[in-house]
Amino acid sequence: MTVEPKHTRNPLKIILDSNALFVPLQFKIDIFEELKTLLNMNFELFLLSPIRREIEKLAKKGTPKMRKNASYALKLAEKCKLVEVNEEFAVSTDDVIIKFAREWNCPVFTNDRQLRKRLRDINVPVIYVRQKSRLKIDGMI
Repeated sequence: MTVEPKHTRNPLKIILDSNALFVPLQFKIDIFEELKTLLNMNFELFLLSPIRREIEKLAKKGTPKMRKNASYALKLAEKCKLVEVNEEFAVSTDDVIIKFAREWNCPVFTNDRQLRKRLRDINVPVIYVRQKSRLKIDGMI
């Protein structure tokens, strides 16, 4: 049996829900640094196109404060890889997240309670904000 050095393994994929991109404004947490500390491994952040469209809609049609926050979230989203999702899958953004998390066997970063429960029910690890001050993982990576 050969063991690959850590740096040559594929980075861990992490799917972001829209609310993950609002964490820096809401809780003053640098999500990129916190994820590095929490995971202690290479990772790549992925944003699914329906989620990006959700944030874009908020940036155009939300309250003035929401528009400002959504614009900031879109700037953070530029650090993520965008995955185009066929419209036929877009039943709901949560369903799309669950489909990709299951398919890729990767964790999801979300603070949405219902989505977290649905993900945990199918044994998908969930990253979320704990005590408004740090990130925590529920499940094994």
